[in-house]
Amino acid sequence: MDTPKNPPSKVTKTEEEWKKELDPEQYRILRKKGTERAFTGALWNHHDTGTYQCAGCGNPLFTSDTKFESGCGWPSFYAPLEKSHVDEHEDLSFAMRRTEVVCSRCEGHLGHVFPDGPAPTGLRYCINSAALKFEKKG
Repeated sequence: MDTPKNPPSKVTKTEEEWKKELDPEQYRILRKKGTERAFTGALWNHHDTGTYQCAGCGNPLFTSDTKFESGCGWPSFYAPLEKSHVDEHEDLSFAMRRTEVVCSRCEGHLGHVFPDGPAPTGLRYCINSAALKFEKKG
C-alpha cells in the first residue's frame, strides 16, 4: 500500500437528504446498518479492474487488486485502498462480537472485517454490494 494520505473531508446530511439520494436498499444498509443476503449483491462475483467507492459519498474504499474470492457471498477485500478511508467500531449486535467497517467520510455502514483473510494482512473486509459503487479502470 502507498503512504497513508489525509482522511477525506466529512460529509454530513440529514436523514431526509440521505433518503432522497440513496435507493431503499442502499439507505437500509448504509444508514440503518442493514445487511444484504449472501450471494445476492451485484458485486459479490464481480471481477472488473477498478475502484470500489462508497455508494453514499464516493469515497474510494477498495481496489480490485485487493478483492478475493472468500466464498462468503459478499465482496471481500484483504485491505482498504487507504486505511484512513474506513473506520472500524466494535459491534456487539445479534449476540456476536464483530468489528463494523464504516466509511470515514459519511459514516455509512459498509460491513464487517474478520481475521480470516489471506496474506498479506490476514483480514477479510466483508462488504455489502449495495454500500459500494464501482468505477472501472480506463
